[in-house]
Amino acid sequence: MDFELEPEQKEIQLLAREFAAHEIEPHAASWDREHTFPRELFGKLADLGLMGTCIPEAYGGAGADFLSYVLVLEELSRADAGVGVTVAVHTSAVTLPLLAFGTDEQKERFVPPLARGEHLGAFALTEPEAGSDAGALRTQAEPDADGWRITGNKQWITNGRHAGTFLLFARTDRQTAGARGVSAFLLDADQVRVTRDEEKLGLNSSVTNDIAVEGAYAGRDRLLHEENHGFRVAMATLDGGRIGIAAQAVGIAQAAYDVARAYAKERHAFGRPISEFQAIQQKIADMAMEIEAARLLVHRAAWLKQNDRPHAEAGAKAKLLASSVARRQTSEAIQILGGYGYTKEFPVERYYRDAKITEIYEGTSEIQRLVIARAILGRALPRRGG
Repeated sequence: MDFELEPEQKEIQLLAREFAAHEIEPHAASWDREHTFPRELFGKLADLGLMGTCIPEAYGGAGADFLSYVLVLEELSRADAGVGVTVAVHTSAVTLPLLAFGTDEQKERFVPPLARGEHLGAFALTEPEAGSDAGALRTQAEPDADGWRITGNKQWITNGRHAGTFLLFARTDRQTAGARGVSAFLLDADQVRVTRDEEKLGLNSSVTNDIAVEGAYAGRDRLLHEENHGFRVAMATLDGGRIGIAAQAVGIAQAAYDVARAYAKERHAFGRPISEFQAIQQKIADMAMEIEAARLLVHRAAWLKQNDRPHAEAGAKAKLLASSVARRQTSEAIQILGGYGYTKEFPVERYYRDAKITEIYEGTSEIQRLVIARAILGRALPRRGG
């Protein structure tokens, strides 16, 4: 086994790290405080090829591998997890499914504007009554001429207000319950109405919206994959997307560790740095160990995906561990900083708020355990969403 990154992977990682240090980190606190969505930032990321890191050059991307993309997500999330999730949903949940399931015409039409950052992508699966049980979705696509009229409401849509392309799921077979009879469609921004901006605990530099689709027409050229088989698109998207969210969680945890370690070496109590106290040393040691373990699981899952090997179980393991590490170790960072950690003078309270969502979206931790258990026990997971 070779755990060394390839030269190109190191180069992309360094590019993302330097960009994040100069263009994201200095503004992250104010974006969080003022709930600012930094739309212009994504144009700058696109200029570096980082809005399409793992998209082939023929479609306007950088042509790197999936692990390189995961490295980028970690570095962006280390500076601001809201920026990280915007790029993750845009890439993992919209652009990559288009490449995997789209026709040649769809790929040529939709992928380049996404890879170049001209449009942001949004993934519209969840509804008020269909979260983890995504097969219960109620959005309807009624036959109309050579296409469909789509009507319904979606919830928790990352990038919704600023997206140009929506990957949206609707029921095309009303006679069939559950996952069967669901299709995937590509809609434009002018076919979607944003009905609500969500107020969240964290990730305040990203947008999360409720949306309504009111009789939007989708022709056959807007159907992604096969009619009534869109659930396959959704599940494959979530399998890969979980790896990206796991990388986001590692980035958040790494950021908290960096601050806690530096503070422990600088803060003095009883005449010496608190880093000399065994209680603090044990916390720092546990943080370093758990973050590295989570990162290795993320890299393994990314390697499996980029080599077209089964990765659902590996992605679930990576997300489950990384998200729990992020939540736990951001809390420990606050503990190391003491009262300062509870204030906005230091960023660890932001990391703590941002970390929690990684245990919820792209499949809750409970769903990840089901995915893992079913794989281990050789049983099929019920046909439900993430």
